[in-house]
Amino acid sequence: MPVAAGCYYFAHNLENRSRPLVILIHGAGNTHLSWPADIRRLPGQRLLALDLPGHGKSGGLGRHSIADYARDLVNLMDTVGVYSAILIGHSMGGGIALQTALDHPERVIGLGLVGSNARLRVSPAILEALDNPAIIPQAVEAMVELSYGPQADASLKKLAERMLGEVRPAVLQGDLLACNAFDVIQRLPEIHKPTLIICGTLDQMTPLRYSEAMAAILPQAALQTIDGAGHMVMLEQPRRVANLLNVFINGIDYIPGRS
Repeated sequence: MPVAAGCYYFAHNLENRSRPLVILIHGAGNTHLSWPADIRRLPGQRLLALDLPGHGKSGGLGRHSIADYARDLVNLMDTVGVYSAILIGHSMGGGIALQTALDHPERVIGLGLVGSNARLRVSPAILEALDNPAIIPQAVEAMVELSYGPQADASLKKLAERMLGEVRPAVLQGDLLACNAFDVIQRLPEIHKPTLIICGTLDQMTPLRYSEAMAAILPQAALQTIDGAGHMVMLEQPRRVANLLNVFINGIDYIPGRS
C-alpha cells in the first residue's frame, strides 16, 4: 500500500516524468474515491490521488485548519520527490489547493477548483448537529441531500451516505470547522497560475455565484459549468469533468524534469 508522509495515495503513471504530476485532493469527510476512475486514470496523464490524514486508508488524525492540510500536501510532495504539481481539489480540497498556491507558489503549476470557493462557510445547523452523537446520522443525511443534484442516481447518494457514516465524527467535524474558518478571498489576486473552475449549476453547497466571483478575480481563471449537476459534480458527470480536466492539463506549458 503506497504511503508517503503518513498519507495513503493512489498513483497512475507516476513514473512518467514527461508529464506534470496532477494531485487530486478530496473534500471534507471524503477519500480519494470521491474522484471516479474516469478522473483517477486519465489517459496519458500522471496522477496521484491521496487520502488526507485521518481519512480513508491514511492513519493519524484529521487537521483543524486548511493551512495544516496544505502543509501535509507539501510534505507528501517532498516525500515522493515531486517539486511542483497541478493541484485539483474538490470543495475543501480546492481550499487546500488555493492555500498551497498562496503559501508555496513555486510548488504549484496550475489549479483545478471543483465545486469550491475561496471562502467555505458551513451551515451552523450542520456544525451543531455534529456536536450531538444522537443526531449525527441525520446530519450526514442532510449533507448528502445538499451535495447532489436532482438528477443524481439514488445509488450515488446511498454510497455517499454510507461512506460519510464511516468517517470518524471528530474528523468530519474538524474538516467542517477548518472549512468554516477558511477565507482567502482578499488574496486571490496574488495567485497567478492557470486555473480551471468547474461548478454544477445546481450546486447548493458552493453555489455557482461563488465560482463566477472567483473566475472574475483570479488573473488566469476560466470557468466551466455542468448543467443540472450538484456539489459532487465529478461523481454525477464523471466523463464530462474528466474531459474538461484533460483539456486543461494538456493546455498547461510544462518542461519535463521540472516536477
